[in-house]
Amino acid sequence: MLHTPNARMTNRLTIALYLATLVTLTVTTFWPAQVEGVSVLLMLSVKLLPLLAFIIPVFRGHNRGYIWLSFVVIFYFTQYTVSAWLSEGAAAPLILAILTFLLFTVAMIHLKVNRPDPAAAAGE
Repeated sequence: MLHTPNARMTNRLTIALYLATLVTLTVTTFWPAQVEGVSVLLMLSVKLLPLLAFIIPVFRGHNRGYIWLSFVVIFYFTQYTVSAWLSEGAAAPLILAILTFLLFTVAMIHLKVNRPDPAAAAGE
């Protein structure tokens, strides 16, 4: 549930970053070169399933889903930051590190601006 106009804006931004992250993860499965001897379906499921579990909360703007998404995104951020460091700034891990950082940050901002009104929560 979106409580303020700012929450609508941060929700849209989070959706855009979420979709950009999913698309980038999919593209990096096939580019620059597909890994030989590994099932593409297996690679895509390992990369995407943890994030796809949050598709409904992200599109609906549910705070609890955003909290859990942030926990999962931290793992992606850590992995791609290390990959970018070890590959000395290769484009794909660097882009994914930036996308996951932005996704985490915007999701946290969304949680801040989408807090329910305390008076309404108390039943007044």
